[in-house]
Amino acid sequence: MDVSPAIELRPGQPRSGRDAGFLERFNARMRLPIIVSAILPLIIVPESNGWVGVVVGIVTWLVFLVDYVVHVRHIYRYRRTGFGRFDLFVVVATAPWFLIPGAQAEQDHDLARLARLLMASRGARRLLDRLGQVVAVAVGVVVLASLVAYHAEHPVNPEFATYGDALWWGIVTITTVGYGDIVPQTTTGRWAAVVIMVTGIAVLGVLAGSLASFFRLGEGDNNHAEPEAGQPAEAAAPPHETALAALTAEVSALRLQVEFLTRRLTGTPPGQTSGEPPPGPDTTGTPGT
Repeated sequence: MDVSPAIELRPGQPRSGRDAGFLERFNARMRLPIIVSAILPLIIVPESNGWVGVVVGIVTWLVFLVDYVVHVRHIYRYRRTGFGRFDLFVVVATAPWFLIPGAQAEQDHDLARLARLLMASRGARRLLDRLGQVVAVAVGVVVLASLVAYHAEHPVNPEFATYGDALWWGIVTITTVGYGDIVPQTTTGRWAAVVIMVTGIAVLGVLAGSLASFFRLGEGDNNHAEPEAGQPAEAAAPPHETALAALTAEVSALRLQVEFLTRRLTGTPPGQTSGEPPPGPDTTGTPGT
């Protein structure tokens, strides 16, 4: 029975310390099967290699399916995380649809396997978590600003003939490519362009910092590893807290030594402060002579 104290879990954290330990061992063992399952279908295509290709397609898909199910069972609300949704997409996209008569598996789905292979590392998980919200905000800004620009430019600017043209302009603007094939003319359209350009610069800055942190993982990163869910906080205490605790213990020891020396110098018995008068020779209440 797991008697660890109840803690508030966030989506993406192991459900308990036991789950955290199991996932660490499971991920280590699944690393090689995932690599093989991502690369082998690029060599042996199910549609063109007979029954061998069919077996390879089914077995490699089962590897990703098992990996997804295990993470769902041992990670709290794994489906709500960016990595969980991406895992689900890989499982659905690479399913053996070729077994259905008339259905054809798209080769582009092999890219999903390769992306899943990249995401198998811990650093890539952190990178995905960091960039997930940033990408969502950037997409929202592009869609809304392009819509505003379209309504402002469409009546007076033939370059914004459709919303697709406006969306193309928004994507080109946020990536700072700036082809110049579509240019806003109204004040509203230009302000929408300013919003997209500022967002693009911010996204590129976050992307550059996240990639730098990703490629720097492994160079001393283990010294600052985050504690797993269910692990005692004391086991991963920051260095400054450890130094403060040691300093507090040392000060307490010095205080005890000072009190001991003070009692020796003043002749105060143990258990009595130096400010109290020493007891008289008669403590029974009998009047002295």
